[in-house]
Amino acid sequence: MRILFVSSNRIGDAVLSSGVLAALYDRYPDARFTIAAGAASAPLFEDFPGLEKLIVFQKQRSRGLHWFHLWKQTAFTWWPIVVDMRRSAIGWIVPRHRLYRVPKADGPIHRVALAGAVIGRALDPPAPKLWVSDDREAKARKVIGGDAPVIAIGPTANWQGKIWPADRFVQLVGRLLDNQGPLPGARIAVIAAPSERELADPVLQSIPADRRIALMDMALPDIVAALKQCRAYIGNDSGLMHIAAAVGTPTLGLYGPSKTELYGPWGPHTDFVRTRESYEELIGRPGYDRHTTGSLMTSITVDQVYDALVGLLKRVER
Repeated sequence: MRILFVSSNRIGDAVLSSGVLAALYDRYPDARFTIAAGAASAPLFEDFPGLEKLIVFQKQRSRGLHWFHLWKQTAFTWWPIVVDMRRSAIGWIVPRHRLYRVPKADGPIHRVALAGAVIGRALDPPAPKLWVSDDREAKARKVIGGDAPVIAIGPTANWQGKIWPADRFVQLVGRLLDNQGPLPGARIAVIAAPSERELADPVLQSIPADRRIALMDMALPDIVAALKQCRAYIGNDSGLMHIAAAVGTPTLGLYGPSKTELYGPWGPHTDFVRTRESYEELIGRPGYDRHTTGSLMTSITVDQVYDALVGLLKRVER
């Protein structure tokens, strides 16, 4: 049996809906899956064990062209099941038996629960899950190296308003490296895309050379594998944060101009710290412009983040 699964273009959204893919694979372990996803998120699925074909959306001059190219690659196959997490038209125009589409949100509902509604599990949604091959996991262990625990830091995000100031991350790292820190002897891994190096570099350079790991020039599946090796993750609301949570790493998300009730980190091994101001208060400030407004995360203190991490680690290690 073949299953067509249409995922999101954004990394975070693709991660949050990945539990649906995992549930389908558990139910149909012999099925052959074709997964369609945007260029940013498609690498997340490279190690999915049921993968037959990965179709990558490429940006086109005309917005509808990528859907046309997807149709060309799927229109001549019979699909017993099509799952569309993007509410596109593709499920209506390819040969198929059953079509499952993500519903429109009826009020505030976490995106994991909304994804679960696709398969009738909004009240008991399958948790996000990502897959790492044995070879990739072995490679990640070599990259991380050593026996000391590693705390991963994600100091970037997809826009400036969601970024906790770099100097706060630097102060936090100093406390984490202290002998009295929550994980004595820990090393710090700083994770960012190559295009985000300028934002992440002040944090990286603040760490002694023998206690830092730079994870900035790695393919996304290798980042997934590396995060799986870490003892904790702290970072802004981003795709990386959701990846860390999905692979089971204790994850602390930092939130300001985003809604935790919709996009908070998922799972019993996660927690978050948010600004004193609500989402509505932050984006309602005079002169607010998503493209030009600087950090809206300044009301989060280093003490808050440090204490939240200590509490999270105590909770997950019980």
